[in-house]
Amino acid sequence: MQVGSAQSTGRRRKVLSLDEAVDRVHELKRQGERVVFTNGCFDLIHPGHTRYLEAARALGDVLVVAVNSDRTVRLLKGPGRPVIPEAERMEMLAALRAVDYVTVFDDPTPREVIARMLPQILVKGADWGPNAIVGREEVEAAGGEVVSMPVAEGFSTSAIIEKVRTGQQSTVDS
Repeated sequence: MQVGSAQSTGRRRKVLSLDEAVDRVHELKRQGERVVFTNGCFDLIHPGHTRYLEAARALGDVLVVAVNSDRTVRLLKGPGRPVIPEAERMEMLAALRAVDYVTVFDDPTPREVIARMLPQILVKGADWGPNAIVGREEVEAAGGEVVSMPVAEGFSTSAIIEKVRTGQQSTVDS
């Protein structure tokens, strides 16, 4: 058996269709697992993302990450985004130890996904105001909680892209 193929097979099992992810979350909740959910573009994974995901995972038993589709990233971030296609973003997230399952959604917001899953904990970065967190009403109405996670300072996908575009030198030597 090749090690690389075993690892990629494990990542694929973590990447689920939206229907599979919803079914899996319901199964996990029936088993008494505490499901944490977050979502985002996750274009160009950086330490701010990994710290955020590790902290989110620590809040429960299972972390489910819903990734914006390429189409919705373009709507949110502009025509030059995403830099990394959705399948590859999902693969990278699935490779992280903190992430248990990854799915993709194609709506402008994750409200429908959250309403279908009803995780016990919904996590978003503190850069989202409490009333701006999509899915808050649905999760709280179902008895869950919404956690506003501090954002790691100094990390931004948009800032990284701008550095590359302008040829700015990184503060860290490679």
